[in-house]
Amino acid sequence: MKSVEVTGRTVEEAIGKALNLLEIDRDRADIEILAESSKGFLGLIGQRDALVKVTKIVTVKDIALNLLEQVFPYFGVKPAVKLEEREAQIVLQLTGDNMGVLIGRRGDTLDALQYWLNLSLNRKLDQKVKVIVDIEGYREKRREILTKLAKKLSVKVKQTRRKVILEPMNPFERSIIHTALQNDNEVQTFSEGEEPFRKVVIALKK
Repeated sequence: MKSVEVTGRTVEEAIGKALNLLEIDRDRADIEILAESSKGFLGLIGQRDALVKVTKIVTVKDIALNLLEQVFPYFGVKPAVKLEEREAQIVLQLTGDNMGVLIGRRGDTLDALQYWLNLSLNRKLDQKVKVIVDIEGYREKRREILTKLAKKLSVKVKQTRRKVILEPMNPFERSIIHTALQNDNEVQTFSEGEEPFRKVVIALKK
C-alpha cells in the first residue's frame, strides 16, 4: 500500500496535503496522527507542526485496473473503466475506441481476458472475488440475442419433434441457453462434447 508522511500547521491541513499527494478521497485513506501541532511558548518558541501518515486503501478495483492497464497496450487500446457492483459480483465496463479487438470472435477474447483477470486477482487477494469484464454492454446484448435464439429453436424442436444441436459455445453462452429454457415444460437442454467445442442440445423431454 502506498503511504506518505506529511506535516501541516494543523492535523487537518496535513491530512489535506497527504490526500492531494495520493490523489484520493478521505474514504479511501487510512489516517494515523503521528504528532499533534503545538503553538509553543507565546506562539513562537517550540512551535511544532502536526505530522500525519496517510495510507491509500487498495481496493479490488485498484488491483484490477493495474492489471488491465498492463494488458491494454498489447491490444493498442486505452479504454475508460467504470466499476459496477451487482450482488456478489464486480462488473468492469470498458468503453473506448476499437473495442472490437478486445471482444474477439463471439466474445472469445473478452472471456479470455476475464478469466485471466479473475485468476490474477484471486492470487493477489486473501478473499475470493468474481469480476465480470464487459465492453459497452456486449454481454447483455449477447444475452438478449441468445435468449431469443433459444426460444425460437425450442419452438422448432416442438414442431419437428427433432432435437437441435447448436454450434460450439463458451460456458457463458451455454449457460444463457440453459437458463432461457429451464422453465419450459416440453423441452430439455444439455451440453455435449469437449471444450472448446462443447455444444448445447435442445430436445423434447421424454
